[in-house]
Amino acid sequence: MSWSRLISAIIAITVALGMIILGGWYFTIGFCVIVFLGQLEYFQLVRAKGIAPAAKTTLVVSQLLLITPAIAPNLTDAMFPVAGSLICFYLLFLPKLSTIADIATSLLGLFYGGYLPSYWIRLRVGMDQDVETILPFNGYWPESWLDLASCPRGLTLTFLAFGCIWAADIGAYVMGKFLGKTRLSDISPKKTVEGAIFGFLGSIIVAVWGAWYLDWNLWWISGLCLGVMIGVSSLLGDLTESMIKRDAGVKDSGQLIPGHGGILDRTDSYVFTAPLVYYFVTLLLPLLDMTV
Repeated sequence: MSWSRLISAIIAITVALGMIILGGWYFTIGFCVIVFLGQLEYFQLVRAKGIAPAAKTTLVVSQLLLITPAIAPNLTDAMFPVAGSLICFYLLFLPKLSTIADIATSLLGLFYGGYLPSYWIRLRVGMDQDVETILPFNGYWPESWLDLASCPRGLTLTFLAFGCIWAADIGAYVMGKFLGKTRLSDISPKKTVEGAIFGFLGSIIVAVWGAWYLDWNLWWISGLCLGVMIGVSSLLGDLTESMIKRDAGVKDSGQLIPGHGGILDRTDSYVFTAPLVYYFVTLLLPLLDMTV
């Protein structure tokens, strides 16, 4: 690993940890910036295919969509069709007749780059709106680091989800590099079956430990389900972004992060994971509690 890649990784992890811990508008605004930069890369890839999406309109309505969970979580789902309608209206009244590809890539940019990431804000910020905070901008700081289970639910769940993703990425990268021999998919030639298996195992280990630490009912089952879910969704997110880059004919989505490529290259594992984790803890966990 090069020094630039290592330093960039340390900075990125530090920023991510700060955003997660502080929560509130620190997490929301930080995520808005990340999504904005990621969407810029996405639309650059789309334009490489000769498509003319409604990039500016999508960027604006996506920011509104991301802010909504921090203000009124119950209205987030309602904002998605409104934002999509605004994009279509914009394309409808352009002097140049828009194509199906223009509309489709614009709506994909909203869904992939705005709506799905909004679930992270729902998870970290929306769940903890009633938590008393002492820092400005609704920032939170734990009174004690010895008992993380006493921290707000949104904080612990976001930490656990990010930890599973990190474990999956590290397990897949390290073990794939040393033991990987069987190609997983032509979409991403460097990914191997062996790496994917160890990525799943890493996610499962962290999830099961987190379920036990947080004292979930049937923690061995709930942790296993969460770990498998995050392991699969993070891999699918990675492959989806690789497919987009492959179709656009580029190796990296950008060059913003030294040694790592672009924002999309580093955040692809998080896109599909967010809604699955959110609905896992809001729908599935209560059902497991009822069985005990």
